[in-house]
Amino acid sequence: MYEPVAHSLLNDILNRIRPEIYKEDLRHFYTRLGANFYAIHSLFYRLYGHRKDFDEQAQKLVETMAMQYIERPEPLRESDIERQDNHNWFLHQKWVGMALYAHGFADDLNGVREHLPYLESLGVNMLHVMPIMQCPKGHSDGGYAVSDFREIDERVGTLEDLAHLSYDMRQNDMLLVLDVVLNHTSDEHEWAQKAKAGDPAYQDYYYTFSNRNVPDMFEQSLPEIFPENAPGNFTWDDEMKRWVMTVFNDYQWDLNYANPAVFIEMLDVILYWANKGADIVRLDAVAFLWKKIGTASQNEREAHLILQLMKDCCQVTAPGVLFIAEAIVAPSEVAKYFGEDAVIAKECEIAYNATFMALMWDAVATKNARLLNQGIKSLPSKLDRATWLNYVRCHDDIGLGFDDSDIAAVGYDPAGHRRFLVDYFTGQFEDSHARGLPFGQNAKTGDTRISGSLASLVGLQFAMEQQDERAIDHAIAQILLLHGLTLSYGGIPLLYYGDEVGTINDDAYLQDPYKMEDNRWVHRPIIDWDKLERRDQVGTVEYRIFHGLQQLIAVRKDIEVFADFNNRSLIEVDNPHLFVFERYDLHQSRHSVLVVANFHPEPQHLDMSQVGPHWQLSGYQRIEDQISGHQPDVFGDNLIVPGFGQYWLTRIG
Repeated sequence: MYEPVAHSLLNDILNRIRPEIYKEDLRHFYTRLGANFYAIHSLFYRLYGHRKDFDEQAQKLVETMAMQYIERPEPLRESDIERQDNHNWFLHQKWVGMALYAHGFADDLNGVREHLPYLESLGVNMLHVMPIMQCPKGHSDGGYAVSDFREIDERVGTLEDLAHLSYDMRQNDMLLVLDVVLNHTSDEHEWAQKAKAGDPAYQDYYYTFSNRNVPDMFEQSLPEIFPENAPGNFTWDDEMKRWVMTVFNDYQWDLNYANPAVFIEMLDVILYWANKGADIVRLDAVAFLWKKIGTASQNEREAHLILQLMKDCCQVTAPGVLFIAEAIVAPSEVAKYFGEDAVIAKECEIAYNATFMALMWDAVATKNARLLNQGIKSLPSKLDRATWLNYVRCHDDIGLGFDDSDIAAVGYDPAGHRRFLVDYFTGQFEDSHARGLPFGQNAKTGDTRISGSLASLVGLQFAMEQQDERAIDHAIAQILLLHGLTLSYGGIPLLYYGDEVGTINDDAYLQDPYKMEDNRWVHRPIIDWDKLERRDQVGTVEYRIFHGLQQLIAVRKDIEVFADFNNRSLIEVDNPHLFVFERYDLHQSRHSVLVVANFHPEPQHLDMSQVGPHWQLSGYQRIEDQISGHQPDVFGDNLIVPGFGQYWLTRIG
């Protein structure tokens, strides 16, 4: 469509706009709408132009954006303008995140608010409060089965509580991240209830079928997400007398984005929470948004178009808000969720770096960085104005989604190596101190994922039970090593609550009938604040981890080259136990930091001549570790790296 035609259509829409909208002061809104309407209309037409109600739905789309702009609080409008003027603001090295459940961290939203000073003392200034929307008391999937997108679950607080939390965070330059579950609703959601009651309009909000013909066609190519607890992808609803698509759990009904009404409803939900103070919206399960027979119904082109359209619409109403893509998919697919532009993120500005996470866990198990080095080379480049979310643990399981060709390239058998990793992290492998649990075992494919807290997976739980001081030292060193890499690699580091003090597996979930079948709850703890007081007692495990992380975070924030401007160079060295990369200034090559990580428990040496001529240790050039402030041990041109040690090195002289 030619741009003049699009603007003519926009004029038609604005001429029909509801009186309560055009009476408002919409100057910024109209400017942004005019700038983005060509893209918005083109995408909306590509997805829904074949429908008879297209004009009606296009009108509703614009009015939805306008109404949410009218509702947007003035401080957030001012923030939008500031962030538009400084469009790379989120790439700065100062941002450090933490993900937490409000209930597990501090009972509720008010408790989270009371503990903001604790987070600030650690250096955290971006807070992802895990799902807080209303969900059933039983089948909630940890908050990801939403029964009301506009209300907060009473167990964690109220909208007023959220407003107070958001205000306090904004006053302290902290970012708030909230979830919007895009792919599905709870079967107790109002839309699902109306569908069950026989309303065809709401049955079209989902994928429902009167018999098994279409579901059976889908099942031929659809994978199973939870093969143990929720096999298959369709559930019979006896009240509706129809089959409904339930890709995740049988109580989570997949939304039908082929229906524009669904798109507009969910865009309205995103903008609603943006107006409640979310600086960043985490879009859950984005890979699943478009269903197509004969495919895995993941990563479809239309799913990307939906995200592009959501981003363009958000740019009109709330341009200061960022999107996180929760897309735990193959390395070749994940970077596509930034969008296809060469520079600007057209879909989501942030994406989970699940591949980097899994590769680090491989290095923990093997005590070498061979697959880590190989896998990083295969990870697609990101856009200049987009960034990774780097993490060690999260609320979810650890998937071993490495590329088979990468595993084979470093001399491992892919299937055998994955079996080794599962055995290692579940403590079945000889000499393994890990205390993880197998999750999502699929007898048909052999796929298995891993649950468990960071501390239990690196052997801290075992070491403390055995009162083995050397094993405790090794576990703590690995916790700091893994976090050091997320802090230095490039992107926004995301801690997971409890990891900052070495919280081990929590078996309390086994006493809850709604959780006992999902062992991911083993790493979704209830924080013991009495235990956390030990973080200030010198020599305790909690003290060593907390203050070690605190030091790493503080140093990160002072290192300008840790800002994420695609300024990282992977350096392959002969020693297989070492992972080495350089972060550099794009304009002044002399300003660089060399990151060296040792995944082996014994000291290793790095021949600095392999790093590059500017890092060779001549008589007039020395190096200093920015973490400790000291010069590391060297012998000749060899850098000595302690067991499970790491350096952030700069040159002196």
